[in-house]
Amino acid sequence: MPTTKDTIFNTDSVAEDFEFNSRVVEVFDDMLDRSVPFYRQVIEGTASLLDRYLEGGDTIYDLGSSTGTTLLELSRLLQDDTIRYVGIDSSQPMLEKAQLKVELYSKQNEFEFLNEDITQFNHGGAGAILLNYTLQFIRPLAREAMIKKLYHCLRPGGVLILSEKTICHEKRLNREFIDIYHAFKKERGYSELEIAKKREALENILIPFSIDENKELLRTSGFKTIETYFQWFNFTSFVAIKSI
Repeated sequence: MPTTKDTIFNTDSVAEDFEFNSRVVEVFDDMLDRSVPFYRQVIEGTASLLDRYLEGGDTIYDLGSSTGTTLLELSRLLQDDTIRYVGIDSSQPMLEKAQLKVELYSKQNEFEFLNEDITQFNHGGAGAILLNYTLQFIRPLAREAMIKKLYHCLRPGGVLILSEKTICHEKRLNREFIDIYHAFKKERGYSELEIAKKREALENILIPFSIDENKELLRTSGFKTIETYFQWFNFTSFVAIKSI
C-alpha cells in the first residue's frame, strides 16, 4: 500500500493541537519513518525479545496501534504462527487504515482491531502488551493507574514493551538531545518551519518522562524486572516482565 508524504506542518497557518484525525492517518506511516529514530530497528529488537518470552497461543496487544504497522511487522518477524495480534486505538480512521492493510496480508485471520479507550484496557491473560510512543500522550496523573491495569492483565511471565520520547533533567544535555533530534528530522526532509510547528502542536499534548521516572512508574505498578533495550538520545525503549 503506497505511503503518502507527510506535509501537514508545511504551512504558514497557526499550529493547532496535534490530533490523530483522517489527515494524519494518510501520512502517518511516513511520519513515523521520518520522525522516530531507528523505528524499524526497534520493532526488530522487540521481535527478538518476544520470540524468547512468548508462549504458543499467546496474544500481543498493541495499545495505540495506529495503522497496524508494528503488528504487521511483528507477525512477519515472529517465528510462532499461533500468536494472535490485537490492535487497540481510539481513532476510527487509524483502525480503518489498519484493517485495509491487513486485508492485503495472508495472515489476516490472526489480526483483530478494536476501537477502545486504552486507559480502560481489560483483556486478561495477555502474553505481551506494547505501548509504543503512546503513554506520553496519556495525562501524567493517569499513567500509574493505567500501567497497574496492564500489569494485572499480563499472564505471569508476560512482557510489557514501552517506547517513549524521554527527557533529561540536566538542562544542557536535554537541549543538545533535542537539537540532535531536530537535525535528524532535517536530514529526512523536514523544514525548520515544519519542525517548529509540529513541536508547537505537540507542546501540550505530548508530556515525556525521564528514563528514571518511567522505570519508577513501572516499578510502582508491580514490575520487578525492568530494563532499557534501546536508547537514541531522547528516545528510549523499555522491557518489563511480570514475575512468574
